[in-house]
Amino acid sequence: MKSGCSWKRMGLIVAAGLLSFAFALSSSAQVQTTTSTTPGTPTKVVQVERGEVVFVQGNDLVVKMDDGSIRHFPNIPESARITVDGKELGIHDLKPGMKLQRTITTTTTPQTILTVQTVKGKVFYIQPPNVVTLTMENGENQTFKIPKGQKFDVNGQMLDAFAIKKGMVLTATKIVEEPVNVTTQHKKVTGTMPPPPPAPPADTPILVASAAPAPAPAAEQTPSAAAAPAKLPKTGSDLPLIGLLGFLCIVASFGMKLLRSSL
Repeated sequence: MKSGCSWKRMGLIVAAGLLSFAFALSSSAQVQTTTSTTPGTPTKVVQVERGEVVFVQGNDLVVKMDDGSIRHFPNIPESARITVDGKELGIHDLKPGMKLQRTITTTTTPQTILTVQTVKGKVFYIQPPNVVTLTMENGENQTFKIPKGQKFDVNGQMLDAFAIKKGMVLTATKIVEEPVNVTTQHKKVTGTMPPPPPAPPADTPILVASAAPAPAPAAEQTPSAAAAPAKLPKTGSDLPLIGLLGFLCIVASFGMKLLRSSL
C-alpha cells in the first residue's frame, strides 16, 4: 500500500511539473506578429524667445529676456552652435550685449499602430475560458492565456473557448490598434552683435591727449654761474648827495648865528 501511494504521489508531482513547464513556455510561444503604422496629419507649434546676453562664463550663459526676466542656461554643450550675423559661433564666442533669438518648432504626429498576432496549432489541452495548450508545428506544446471574447478559426468556423475540443486544429488571431502621438522638437538659435557706440557730433571738439615731454635734467650750479650782486643803474651819481650835505651845512651855520645873537 505504501509503495502504491508513493508511486501515485510521484505521478502527481511529475504532472504538476509538466503543467508548470507548459505555462512557462507561454512566454516563448511561436506567435507570428506583424506591425504596421499609419501616420496622421502632423501639427506644428512655433515658439520664439528673445533676449540679451548679460553674462558668459565657461559654459554658463545668463540672458535677460524681453519680458525682463533673467534666465540661466547652465552647462551648454560645446557642440551647440549659434548663428550670429551669418557665422556659426560656440558658447565661448558669445559676448555681453549680443541679441539672441531661439526658435522652438514642436511637431506632433498622430499615429495608429496596428499589431496582428497569429498562432496555429492542434489543441492539446483546453480549460475554458482562460487557458489553451496547443501542439505547434515543431511538435512542442505551447500554453496561452485566452483573452476575453477571443474567437478561434476552426476550418473556417469561428468558435469561442467553450466550443473548442481536444484534437481540433485552430488558428487564433489577435488584432490590437494603439493610437500614439510622436513628438519631435527642433531648436535654432540666432543672434546679432551689439551695435557700435554712436559717433560724436561733427561740431563737438575732440580732446586728444598726448604725452608731455619729459623735463630736461637741471644743470648743476657752479660758483661761476651764481647770481651776481645787484648794482646801481648807470644813471645814478654822487651829486645829489654832495648838494644835500652843503644844504645841511648852511642851515647849521645860520642856526649857530641865531644862537649867538640870542646870548
